[in-house]
Amino acid sequence: MGNDKSTNMGLSIILLLTGFLGTAAALILDFTGSKLTFRGPLLVIGIILFFIGLYLVPTKKYHRDIINIIFLFPLLFCFAVTVIIPFGLGLFYSTTDWNGIKMTGFVGFKNYSDMFSEAGFLWSLIITVLFVIVNMVLVNVIGLALAVLCTSKIRAVGFFRAAYFIPNLIGGIVLGYIWQFIFNNVVLKWTFEMFGYNSSMLSKYNTGFIAIIMVYIWQYAGYIMMIYITGLTTVPSDVIEAAAIDGATAVQTFFRIKLPMIASTITVCTFLTLQSAFKQFDVNMALTNGTGSVNFMGQYLSNGTQMLALNIYNTAITKNNYAMGQAKAVLFFVILSIVSIIQVRISNKREVEL
Repeated sequence: MGNDKSTNMGLSIILLLTGFLGTAAALILDFTGSKLTFRGPLLVIGIILFFIGLYLVPTKKYHRDIINIIFLFPLLFCFAVTVIIPFGLGLFYSTTDWNGIKMTGFVGFKNYSDMFSEAGFLWSLIITVLFVIVNMVLVNVIGLALAVLCTSKIRAVGFFRAAYFIPNLIGGIVLGYIWQFIFNNVVLKWTFEMFGYNSSMLSKYNTGFIAIIMVYIWQYAGYIMMIYITGLTTVPSDVIEAAAIDGATAVQTFFRIKLPMIASTITVCTFLTLQSAFKQFDVNMALTNGTGSVNFMGQYLSNGTQMLALNIYNTAITKNNYAMGQAKAVLFFVILSIVSIIQVRISNKREVEL
């Protein structure tokens, strides 16, 4: 028994060292720009040998922790490669004059100070916040109303559920161009015949902004409806029956029983709507591409319907100012994180009160 344990310990140490050295050598070769093509396989083999050695460590006390680390590693590795490292690089490039290809020096916080003196960016920030508030309310109210309708005893309820959900399956770019055709042809013809108004909704910033809200609600309300349906179906039927026996009306049952019992669902839906509305990009680009003239801070802006995500995209891609785009993206991340944390805390507190 003692010899087996010593043998496993020896094998484990050899594999751990071999794996660690192989991984380190592969990373050093990559960072130094080596042209050796085997550094990729060496990295993979090194990681595998390291974890085999870790698994063979003869311990009972820490065996569960080792197994947890081994199974969590692929997820943590992917998260680090796709989120943590790009975010760190974004922070770094936001303090430089990087143009997407090369950088010539550091500029400190100049990109951050410059973006707050840019009227177009501030306007995008304002209409994005307004867009989020309006949509967070309307999408949830309409989604909940549709969910109540689709959980009632009406005929063809399956058809209505599918019909309301289908817009969410269409990509935002396709959806934007479809509605662009509708607003520029069908709606324009109707407004001209009814009011003599011969101008598209998308040509002005205020009506264009309303058009984006309408399309977003049409796309997202069905998705939120499905989540509310799941929440409403979890309300125990015996509680509903008891309320009916006590003489509660349908409205009283909804507001005093169903709504408090789906408080956690409301939290999830509000969070999803907030996140999605803040990141609105594809419909904005396809429907108006940010156009619409407006006077703001004494300046004439031609991007009256350009929201924050599209503003960041145009700064980096169209204006070829990647460093400024990174700075705006970092601010976008900070705002989104703070608002999300506050919203979840308020919703959780509200759940307890209900």
